[in-house]
Amino acid sequence: MKKQSTSIAITFIWVGFIGAISFMEAWLKFRAPGIDTALGLGIGQLVFNALNKVEITSAVLIVLLSIASKEKKPIQVQGLFYVAVAILVLQSVWLLPALDTRANLIREGVVLGKSNLHLWYVLVEIVKITCLILFGFRSFKYLNTINQSIGMCKYL
Repeated sequence: MKKQSTSIAITFIWVGFIGAISFMEAWLKFRAPGIDTALGLGIGQLVFNALNKVEITSAVLIVLLSIASKEKKPIQVQGLFYVAVAILVLQSVWLLPALDTRANLIREGVVLGKSNLHLWYVLVEIVKITCLILFGFRSFKYLNTINQSIGMCKYL
């Protein structure tokens, strides 16, 4: 049970990182005095690459805890986690590298046309954080159900 509780805690810490970075820092940094586009993009690259490492670490820890607990959660619970991980992989191998390339070109002074990459990133980030929140709450509910069942068994 402790492994599952730890997994739930890691899930909500992960959600907190996404909320703080993707939905606050990302757009607020450009409103700070003295931050031009090049500097903002450089900060963004640094912060989002660090966030990506935290996310990968969180996902790996949750998988390892799930394996160690030998507890099979229902697909309605586990499926949400797998969707979040699939999005993380998509971001790690396609979106972040593509955004990094664009940011580097812009910082070098290259004028680029419009791109939908940021829109895609935001959309999948919303789906990912929603899946993680639902995964966390459903995992908690599942853990609560198991604890109640075990508690009842003590008295039989």
